[in-house]
Amino acid sequence: MTHASWIRRVGAALIDLLVAAAFVVAAQVLDGPDVVVPSLDPRTGQVLPGAPSGGGVVYWSVLLLGLAVVGYNRWVQAGDTGRSWGRRLLAIRLVGDATGTPVGAARALLRDLAHLVDALICYLGFLFPLWDAKRQTLADKLCRTVVVDG
Repeated sequence: MTHASWIRRVGAALIDLLVAAAFVVAAQVLDGPDVVVPSLDPRTGQVLPGAPSGGGVVYWSVLLLGLAVVGYNRWVQAGDTGRSWGRRLLAIRLVGDATGTPVGAARALLRDLAHLVDALICYLGFLFPLWDAKRQTLADKLCRTVVVDG
């Protein structure tokens, strides 16, 4: 089992992030929230808050569809095969560190949530693969996963 390089892991994560970003941009373009601009009451000169705005049905539908697609890609597909779309393009897989087999959807989701720990310490956890023997992030260590070539 050869552990995947840090740069390939980053590349795969960026590809997966682009998928999510596409839905956020599409939701904003199609039916994004209006900018709320305060107004001035001409009689009193008092600043009045603008009307609340929160995007319409299309906006929230596109965001929910995006969450479903990202969930399928990052948790279901990656959990079943070890490969999200980004990992597939860069020929790397997410597997259990003891078994070398795909980790399942629940553990893939838990790993993505555990990346919050990587981010909480000034994103240092994402740099751990640069010096760690198994090239693991803190989330990988917590969830007992590794990313390998193949």
